[in-house]
Amino acid sequence: MNEPRQLDSDDRSWLERLTHFLSGTPQSRADLEGFLSLAADNELIDEDAKTIMEGALSVSDMQVRDIMIPRAQMMVIKIDADIDEALPQVISAAHSRYPVIDDSLDNVVGILLAKDLLPLIIDRDAEFDLKSLLRPTVVVPESKRLNVLLREFRQNRNHMAIVIDEYGGVAGLVTIEDVLEEIVGEIEDETDIDEGKDIRRINADEFFIRAQTPIEDFNEFFEVDLSEEEFDTIGGLVVNAFGHVPDRDEVTRFDGFEFRVVNADQRRLISLRVSRSIAVED
Repeated sequence: MNEPRQLDSDDRSWLERLTHFLSGTPQSRADLEGFLSLAADNELIDEDAKTIMEGALSVSDMQVRDIMIPRAQMMVIKIDADIDEALPQVISAAHSRYPVIDDSLDNVVGILLAKDLLPLIIDRDAEFDLKSLLRPTVVVPESKRLNVLLREFRQNRNHMAIVIDEYGGVAGLVTIEDVLEEIVGEIEDETDIDEGKDIRRINADEFFIRAQTPIEDFNEFFEVDLSEEEFDTIGGLVVNAFGHVPDRDEVTRFDGFEFRVVNADQRRLISLRVSRSIAVED
């Protein structure tokens, strides 16, 4: 007759945890996370499922300020922009939604959906009235919990919210994609710039470039030799060429390139549209 096998310490540990799980509900967040790890270890769920469950737990502990796109990095469109001003911004940034501002970033008057501009691309003679295209602005505080925000996004079918600070000023923006990425991980599409890269080709002759792109990377991409002695980023060179922090759509040319400002605020340059300059230098 075979004698029962003695349980080793690993068996007892696993059995004790399983018995605790079956004997009642988790008593703490640590208990629940332990059960998820136990389930993954024993192949009851796979690692992807475990990651998603852990992400779903984490959003209840996070606030909007933890994931929002900061004010300085917001891509916005001015309410008085005409179609020839708005379209290049939309094409360059390749986002689906844009805050529209009146006189400053603290006065967001609505949200523009890129798809609402499509009829105007086909019929360029149609009257362009940006105000008529705007969707309502959703405003949330920096302190709002992400799980609450996600529920509100789903209930109200919104995809973007403007984030305000304690003084009522715009602190940034947040999208439903930002929240979902905290649960399922990074969500990329064909318009995203590859991780570690700050340059995206728009067409054969033009490129969208983030201002913080290192000059070394710019030189390597375009096979040129712009100076790195005074500045580290392409934005530093451009601001130096202007002699001030430029406004949107300002243009400067140097070293064989044309740099058009796509987005900037009062303190910094954010993004550029770059092409080879056809101007003949003296």
